[in-house]
Formats: sequence, C-alpha cells, structure tokens
Amino acid sequence: MASAGTDHLSGIGARPIPEFDGVHEVWPRGERLRSVREAAAAYKERFKAGGRVRAVKSVDIAAAPYPVKYAFHDAVSVPTLPLISMINRMIVVQYDDFDGRARTLVFEPTVPDGSAEAPFYRNLQKLTARIPGGKLVERTIVQYYAEPGDVLRRLGLTADDIDFCTFDHLHVQDPRMILGSSEVIDGERAPREPLFGEARMLVHERELATLQSLHPMQWAWYVDGGLGGVDPDKFVTFDRDIELGPGVALLWTPGHTDGNHSLALNTPDGVWVSSENGIALDNWQPELSKIPGVRRYHRSFGREICPNANTLEDSLDQYDSMVKEKTLADGSRKDPRWLQILPSTELAPWKRFWPVVPTYAHGGIAYGEIEGSRG
Repeated sequence: MASAGTDHLSGIGARPIPEFDGVHEVWPRGERLRSVREAAAAYKERFKAGGRVRAVKSVDIAAAPYPVKYAFHDAVSVPTLPLISMINRMIVVQYDDFDGRARTLVFEPTVPDGSAEAPFYRNLQKLTARIPGGKLVERTIVQYYAEPGDVLRRLGLTADDIDFCTFDHLHVQDPRMILGSSEVIDGERAPREPLFGEARMLVHERELATLQSLHPMQWAWYVDGGLGGVDPDKFVTFDRDIELGPGVALLWTPGHTDGNHSLALNTPDGVWVSSENGIALDNWQPELSKIPGVRRYHRSFGREICPNANTLEDSLDQYDSMVKEKTLADGSRKDPRWLQILPSTELAPWKRFWPVVPTYAHGGIAYGEIEGSRG
C-alpha cells in the first residue's frame, strides 16, 4: 500500500529517490557518512542522465545581518565586526513533471517583513535601536532589492503561473506571508491574501512539525504563530528525498534543521545545488578559503566542511548533508576548483566586511528563458 507521502508525490507528478532510502539511519556514524557519500554518487549518475530543467533564474531579494561566529562555526580567527550581511536569493525554476506537465517552482521567496518577526531579528532590531549610531549600523548591513512579487513581474510571470514554492527550511519564514491566512496578522487590517495564488508549499514533514511545536532551542529562529489561519491543504509534505521532474530534486539534508532540504538542478553546465547549510562556498570547500581561520579549521579538525552553525540541531547530520551536496554538485566551468553550490542566502562580498568576504562567488544562476502564462 502506498504511504500518504507517496500519494502526495504522485499527485504533483513527483517521485521518491530510492538511492537514499535508509542512509540517514545507518549506524555507526562513520558508516553513515560513507553511505551518504556512496548514495549521492550513485544518484548523481542517474540524475544527470534523466534530463534537465527547462529554465532557471535567480534574483536577489534582500541583505540581512548575521553573526560571524555562526556563519563559520566560530572559525574566523581575526578581530572583525560581529555581524556580516547575507543576501537572500529567490530562484525560479521551470520544468516538466513526471506526468509531462509544465511546472513553475519558486525556491526561497523570502518576504523581509515576515522574517523581521523572528525573535532573533526582532531582538537584534531592539539592540541596534538602543546603541549610538544604531541607524547607521542598520543601513550598513541591511539592503532591500526586490519583493517576491516584484521578481515575478520582472520575469514576466503572474501569481497564477506558480505551481509550487518551497524553502530549504523555515528559519525566519512566515508561511502566512506566502500562502495567505484567514486571520488578521498583527499590524494589518485584513486577512493576508496568498502571494502565489493557488500555489502550494512543498515542505518536509519534520520541518512543518517543528513550526507546529517549537522547542526552546529552536524558538529564536522561527516565526512563532506563522501557521495561524493558513489552510493545511496548502502544504504538500514529504518525508524523504524526492524528484519533482527530470532535472529537479529536493534532497533531504537534515542537520541544520530536522527537515532541511536542498534544491538540486541539472542544467547545461551540470548539477547545481542550493541550500543554507553554508553561506559561502568557503563552508563547503574550506581547504580553498582565504577567510582567516577557515582553512585552519579544516586542517586542525580534519573536516572537509565548515558548517553554517546558528542552531546545531545535529552537527553530524549537517556534516553528512553537506558532503551529500558536495558529491552531487559539479565543478564550475568558469573555475573547476569550485563546486556549483549556490548558497540560498550568501555572504555579501562587501569590502566593509573584509576579510570576511567570499573567496569565490558564482553571483547567481540563469539558464533558458522563463516563460509566463504557461509559455
């Protein structure tokens, strides 16, 4: 008998990825890492042979502050500003599902006003408001580029063109801002309308459950109450690695959060992977990093990754997940030393934060032509 999760997948033209079945339960942990790596290598071969996405385009949304000590697991070894900026990036993907239907997926459609309500950022705003020059500090680390709706219009899309949206995890995300709510959000006058019409949100069942019942160690990074008035049918949940169609997959990458998942895309230049397990390629390839302390972290601990570590729900799982991402990603054609990993929120390459700037950055992703009204 098919599970509820499988029924959900078939309903959206998607399917599970059998190569990863059980690898995250392998014991002991050293054997688990080996299993994850081997499964990723096996899946990569099939993934690349299965087809490509039709089009993909990334657009920057906003730059928000983030503590340096979290960004590189406290590895940075020189005095620096306590905060850097991360640029939120929205990715629009067009593909055909396994039933042959044209689909449009929006990955990471962050609404800055919603993110600001997460306790971590709300407390940070209060702190900067109290210190001398706080407004200047805020202008230095916060910038706004576009709202998700602006991005759609720029690409010639309407809300009705979007089939699905998803976030790699729900830290600082307010689903009400995306899916709408039958309740009036504090400070607003009427119930919030859906941002993407009838689009549904794809979310790992553990991530949705986390937002439904927050642990105190998770609370600061989630928008408590972010599910208020949201229609449960707006969610499509899954409990494993899934393929949405040829050339597009959501890989379960637990660790940063229990329900974290990563976007994998097969393109004319090979496989790209996007998540917030790191905020710069330096996190996945610390041996190449010029950020002071990151390469030494790699050498001192014998670790092939340096995680983005604000929560550490399970640091060993996050390590394995980043290896999974590294194994899937192809080398860049522009510089083969660097993998095609595109952080969903990326360390800003601003001189004001030197020397904590990306050693290398892809700057975005674009293939094919995004088409509106079903092309």
